[in-house]
Amino acid sequence: MHRALIVVDVQNDFCEGGSLAVAGGADVAAAITDLIGEAQPGYRHLVATRDHHIDPGSHFSPTPDFEHSWPAHCVAGTEGVGFHPNFAPAVASGAIDAVFDKGAYAAAYSGFEGLDENGVGLAEWLRDRGVSAVDVVGIATDHCVRATALDAVREGFTTHVLLDLTAGVAEATTVRALAELREAGVVLSGRPVV
Repeated sequence: MHRALIVVDVQNDFCEGGSLAVAGGADVAAAITDLIGEAQPGYRHLVATRDHHIDPGSHFSPTPDFEHSWPAHCVAGTEGVGFHPNFAPAVASGAIDAVFDKGAYAAAYSGFEGLDENGVGLAEWLRDRGVSAVDVVGIATDHCVRATALDAVREGFTTHVLLDLTAGVAEATTVRALAELREAGVVLSGRPVV
């Protein structure tokens, strides 16, 4: 059984100072980089997802409802789409095997909706490398981490969310997300930053 680490959306716009900042995002970014440096041999592969919007239509709104529509964020070609400086060194070092961009022309929450630079989806990429179990970390616990972990289970991967390495938008939505993840069979450990 090969295991992979999926790092979800550790980007400038989702950390303090970004257009959709999640409190604690920068600290989570640093902790994920520490994990990669310390435990990389524990994973066969390390991948990252990235919100990468070109023209996502109604996903952006000047009057967002923060459920289906949001302020502009992670727009291609802007600083906000970049990996946070606390995580970017892990990517630059070559520790991350592939980056999966999602949401170019529509809303996309799950890393499994993304494609790598060759147009390959995350599930196919992992299966091609013999991965059967994934650990999921990143931002935000109650949105993209949740969606990625649920899709991992649907795709047949044994799924574990390392909550100490996630940051949630709000307590109530994070509690609901954790209940949904447990019900789906996702293994949860630690406590998310909220």
